[in-house]
Amino acid sequence: MKDSKKESFNYKKSGVDIDKANVFIEAIKPLAKATRRPEVMAGIGGFGALCRFPKKYKKPILVSSTDGVGTKLKAAQMACCVEGLGIDLVAMNVNDILTLGGEPLFFLDYFAVGKIDVAMMKSVVKGIAEGCKQAGCALIGGETAEMPGLYTRGDFDLAGFSVGVVEEAKIVNGSQTRAGHSIIGLASSGIHSNGFSLVRKVLKDEFIKEHAEEILKPTKIYVKPILSLLEKEPVYSMAHITGGGFFDNIPRVLPKGCGANIHMGSWPIPRVFRWIEEAGNVEAREMYRTFNMGIGYILVTPKENALKVISHLAKFKQHAWIVGEIVKGEGVSIQ
Repeated sequence: MKDSKKESFNYKKSGVDIDKANVFIEAIKPLAKATRRPEVMAGIGGFGALCRFPKKYKKPILVSSTDGVGTKLKAAQMACCVEGLGIDLVAMNVNDILTLGGEPLFFLDYFAVGKIDVAMMKSVVKGIAEGCKQAGCALIGGETAEMPGLYTRGDFDLAGFSVGVVEEAKIVNGSQTRAGHSIIGLASSGIHSNGFSLVRKVLKDEFIKEHAEEILKPTKIYVKPILSLLEKEPVYSMAHITGGGFFDNIPRVLPKGCGANIHMGSWPIPRVFRWIEEAGNVEAREMYRTFNMGIGYILVTPKENALKVISHLAKFKQHAWIVGEIVKGEGVSIQ
């Protein structure tokens, strides 16, 4: 029997507001609906989402990825610029799927907060929906977790999950890459979503706020130009230049016995990287291992096809350059 003199507790008093969570879910349903693909059978609202394989695939192979946006969250919160984080979240996942030749089918997010802020959270999900539109994938579900005991009011974290599909015979796995092939670098939109612990260490908060549009510019999504390119020109290896920069990411997609020579000066480096380098007196090798330095994606193609590849990407207003070549050996050399 309950003691009538004791205060009566419920979930809301403990810091979790189920009603407000439901308001948020209703608010984002139209955003998710706008990303729907014809293969989606059921999306937001149920315990799970259903999606068919696109009919064009004969031997479909699933490709999956999960990732977050790291400490860019903190910089964006400090500068009151959170909508772009949604695009970042999608980009970090779909660009990874793309390296295998995969077409992203659907995306789910995990949104953990200390206290539900419907306006702020809707702004982030609006960015997620925009990222899904850019990638051609459907936002079909996710999880919103209000955890006042783990996050303070105003704090939040994001994670994303994406599943794509590739025709088995068209998987891009690096097996055909050979010495002499050209390395094409695709322009990034800026820092993207890696290295922000260093950014926040060397750049003052006021400087980040003043230049937030450039420093926090959302990660470029390469899906549509690359998928179109794969139908036209031979591409044997692709790498998403994320954490680990050039030195750690390029070797992941090269066969044994192949290395890469990258030519400094073969593309324009955005000034945002100069700001970081100068403010922190950061060594060149560290910059190329931490940041994308203006190249967000690389692909490998036969030398005779390089200019055709660049020309095709230009149709999508995607800047690209020949930034190096595959060589015999191991690792990456930047000269």
